[in-house]
Amino acid sequence: MIVRIMGEGQVEISADDISVLNQLDSELEAAIEVGNENEFRVKLHALLDKVRHVGKALPDDSLEPSELILPPADASIEEVREMLGDQGLIPG
Repeated sequence: MIVRIMGEGQVEISADDISVLNQLDSELEAAIEVGNENEFRVKLHALLDKVRHVGKALPDDSLEPSELILPPADASIEEVREMLGDQGLIPG
């Protein structure tokens, strides 16, 4: 799966890592639902850090279509809320 982190580039994520990312995504959604800014920030950074850790960076000139687009680390709770689909940021 090809994932773009806005402002950073693309990474390729193994199917084996999706379940861990889904758990972090669920925790992020929960923080958004209750409007907890501090928890939101912690969970967003945890999700992005995990994507960076497990993902294999693609070259900057790569033209692969992104299957997922994740917000930048400095995104607001409202910006991320607008990006959420029925299954969160990372469909399971």
